[in-house]
Amino acid sequence: MDEQENTAFSVDDFLAKAGLGRRIVQVKPQHVFFSQGTPADSIFYLRKGRAKLTVISKKGKEATITLLGAGDFVGEESLAGHVGLRMATAISITACTALRIEREEMIQVMHQEHAFSDLFLKFLLARSMRTQADLVDQLFNSSEKRLARILLLMAEFGKPGEPETLIPAITQESLADMIGTTRSRVSFFMNRFRKLGFIEYNGRIRVHQSLLNVILHDQLPEHNAETPPLPDTLARPPRKIPRASRRSELNKSNISAQAVGHIQM
Repeated sequence: MDEQENTAFSVDDFLAKAGLGRRIVQVKPQHVFFSQGTPADSIFYLRKGRAKLTVISKKGKEATITLLGAGDFVGEESLAGHVGLRMATAISITACTALRIEREEMIQVMHQEHAFSDLFLKFLLARSMRTQADLVDQLFNSSEKRLARILLLMAEFGKPGEPETLIPAITQESLADMIGTTRSRVSFFMNRFRKLGFIEYNGRIRVHQSLLNVILHDQLPEHNAETPPLPDTLARPPRKIPRASRRSELNKSNISAQAVGHIQM
């Protein structure tokens, strides 16, 4: 009985240790785990650190499509049918520790160990729900709300345990790419969040729980929602025309109408 317990499969041990078909990799910030267009022959399990997934269009424009944290898998497209090509590029944001699992080893363990298959299935469902939420956010929310949501996700609000309010270093250009707007608008919103006390921003960004109000209750100061006043030229009342001038204008209109009628005849 003791021997069976000692040889029992442990999901935690499998994801924490190197072994057949898997090895632990230590990467520095801005290190590329894999690149878009290269063979999808392995999957990574992120144990520590933060990373991001980016895509590059045919015209060379780069966009960040999701952020990754400890406990996330990345490169799951390698498990589809046959060995294809990577659909995106995975880049570390901070120093990371990850487990690189070969495609064949991953498939074998998923077939043999139900506990591991359950864990991976839960991750895929969570990733799918996150992707849907990102799409809804992109379609229906303002760029200001999208920025607030990205900052909260990076601070890991909503996950078990205390949130990491000091988020990894990220540029305003990257934030603009993620929410689909310009860097100048991101700068404007960040300054407003700072003035309202939602964040501290001095090189590194510290996110406060009060930023949740932007997402959950749409609570911003009332003056932010007010329509700006119209210029004086538009706000002036229409000019009154003297009665004599109006008679003159009516006579001109009648003459013009009679002239048009003659031409048509």
